[in-house]
Amino acid sequence: MQQNNVRPESMERVVTPELANAFIEEQVREIRAQVGDKKVLLALSGGVDSSVVAALLIKAIGKQLVCVHVNHGLMRKGESEQVIEVFRNGLDANLVYVDATDRFLDLLAGVADPEKKRKIIGNEFIKVFDEESGKLSGISFLAQGTIYPDILESHGVKAHHNVGGLPEDMEMELVEPLKLLYKDEVRVVGKALGLPDEMVFRQPFPGPGLGVRCLGAITRDRLHALREADAILREEFDKCGLADKVWQYFVAVPDFKSVGVRDNKRYEGWPAIVRAVNTVDAMTATIEEIPYDVLHRITDRITHEVEGINRVLLDLTPKPIGTIEWE
Repeated sequence: MQQNNVRPESMERVVTPELANAFIEEQVREIRAQVGDKKVLLALSGGVDSSVVAALLIKAIGKQLVCVHVNHGLMRKGESEQVIEVFRNGLDANLVYVDATDRFLDLLAGVADPEKKRKIIGNEFIKVFDEESGKLSGISFLAQGTIYPDILESHGVKAHHNVGGLPEDMEMELVEPLKLLYKDEVRVVGKALGLPDEMVFRQPFPGPGLGVRCLGAITRDRLHALREADAILREEFDKCGLADKVWQYFVAVPDFKSVGVRDNKRYEGWPAIVRAVNTVDAMTATIEEIPYDVLHRITDRITHEVEGINRVLLDLTPKPIGTIEWE
């Protein structure tokens, strides 16, 4: 399975705990055979794919795996803390945590163009990861959370897509145990490995993180407001059951203000734009209907609890015409 990038037609869908456990046992054998007593390096973002790969490799080779988690300052609230809790404290992983928040935000200061922001974030991530890997010795393998749609899209829709987002000239052999699985199968495997639901069923999150949801030039105060508003949206969706129904939901905060009233005084604040979409393949997306009582509760909490935000707007645009992300 490691040597072939084409999923056999006869391959059974990994959709039950029994099939997931069989897959895990097979991959543990193959990983051990491939790696031997050598060390493996993994960029652990905390997303579904990299988290499942990490848990699988820890089961197979333990401390031979070195996980590097780079916090670029654009994570959602509590995400880096969860990576540390689950992997370092829970699974006793060999985890290197790098808080590079200031480094990234300093480079992004004053940059409004979305593509420039993406390139700065992507390039700097590679630099930080490269620096950290350079401090390690005896690394022979690079693990990646490649899944089957990544391989399919790399030949078409995402021809530019470097699956792991890492330098192609790194002289390490790849370990990609999930590369023949679809996303739903990865989640089943993650559950079988004992990862928490909030990690296994985490909604998709772009590589540049909140950098493409803090619209225009990123400022620390607006980024903080975005992170807090997004956390409230996720909390309220969890409470009302929408988190299990909606494929992706988030807040975007644009770089403009409007007049509002707080404490009987006029003040200017940013709007928080709520987006909630459902999709099968991310090529098209429909809008999830959010009950008005939920919207009212979200609006009340965000406008009262988040400094700097004075309006909540709802994005009703399907894809097409709108893309899922704003930038």
